[in-house]
Amino acid sequence: VNISILVVAVVIFLLVLHHNFLGLSDFLKRELSDSNPLGLQPIDFIPAAPQRLADERNDKEISVVIAASDERLGGAIAAMNSIYHHTRSNVVFHIVTLNDTVDHLRLWLSSTGLKNLRYRILNFDPRVLEGKVQADPQKADTKPLTFARFYLPNLVPHAEKAIYVDDDVIVQDDILELYNTPLKPGHAAAFSDDCDSTTNKVAVRGAGNQYNYLGFLDYKKETIRKLAMKANTCSFNPGVFVANLTEWKSQNITKQLEKWMALNVEEELYSRTLAGSITTPPLLIVFYKQHSSIDPMWNVRHLGSSAGKRYSPQFVKAAKLLHWNGHFKPWGRTASYTEVWEKWYVPDPTGKFSLIRRHSEAYEAK
Repeated sequence: VNISILVVAVVIFLLVLHHNFLGLSDFLKRELSDSNPLGLQPIDFIPAAPQRLADERNDKEISVVIAASDERLGGAIAAMNSIYHHTRSNVVFHIVTLNDTVDHLRLWLSSTGLKNLRYRILNFDPRVLEGKVQADPQKADTKPLTFARFYLPNLVPHAEKAIYVDDDVIVQDDILELYNTPLKPGHAAAFSDDCDSTTNKVAVRGAGNQYNYLGFLDYKKETIRKLAMKANTCSFNPGVFVANLTEWKSQNITKQLEKWMALNVEEELYSRTLAGSITTPPLLIVFYKQHSSIDPMWNVRHLGSSAGKRYSPQFVKAAKLLHWNGHFKPWGRTASYTEVWEKWYVPDPTGKFSLIRRHSEAYEAK
C-alpha cells in the first residue's frame, strides 16, 4: 500500500512539473514573438482585470489599436474611456507610443477612472520609416505614430482580427458590433467610404475634392496612371477600420504599403492639393476595390473640419462613433460638440495636458 501511494505521489508530481514546464515554454514563446525587428517592442502588458470585473465581462477578447502621442494624449485617453464604458466585452487596448511618452501614459492610466482598463503599451521606433517618409516636422501627419496602423500584425501578433481607431474619436455604442463587421472573402480590412449617406461632402479649402482618388493621388504621374484606378472612385477614411489580420499577413499588406511609401519619396505620387493625412494615399492604392465597408454610423466624421456644428443634436446622439478628423480637435480652443467629448475626458494627473478653451478662466472655474 505504501509503495502504491508513493508511486501515485511521484506520478502526480511529474504531471504538475510537466504542466508548469509547458506553461513556461508557452510564455517564453509569446515573449519572443512579441519582440520583432520592426522596433515595435512591448513595454507594459496588464494581463487581467480584477476577478469581479472579469466575471462581469464577456470572455471574447477584442483587440483595439490606438496611437498615443504626447501632445494628443488626452484624446487617446478619452477614446479608450468611452470604448470601455460602452461594452461588456473583454477589450484589450494596444497603445502605440514613443519612449518619451511612456511614463506619462502609464501614470495617467493608473488613475482612478482608468485603472481597470486592460492594455499593452508598445514603443514605436521611428527608424522603421527611414526612406519611406519625407520628414517634415512642421506637418502633424508626418509624425511617426501616424503610420502605426500600417503595422497591425506586428502590434497584435496573436490576434486574428483587430480594430484601429484614431485618438480623436468617441464611441457611444458597444465596440463588439464594430468588431463583428462582416468582411468579404479575400478582404483584409473594412473602412468607411467617403460617399456614404451619413457624411455629406465638405469643401476643404484649397484641397479640391477629398472624396475620391483624384483628391489624394497625382494622376499626371505615369506610375499612378499605370494602375488603371478610376480617378472618381470613392475614397475611404482610414481613421477607423476593422482588419482581418490573417488576410493582412497572407497578402503582405504591410510590405505593399511600405512599397508605395518609398515610391512616393522618389516620385511624389500624392496630389499636390492634398489636405488629408498622408497615410491615406498608400492605403487607397493597396485596398483599391479590395475592402469591405463598415456601418456609416460607426464613423460619423468631419466634426473637426470646422468650428461650426454640422450635425443636429439628435444625430450626434444617435451616432455610434464620433470622429473629430480635421484641424479643430475637441481638446482645442475652437471645436464643435466639445460637451460630448468632455464627458469621457479624464483630467491629466500630472497637469501636463490641459484643455484649451476660448474662455479658459470661465472653463477652469466651471
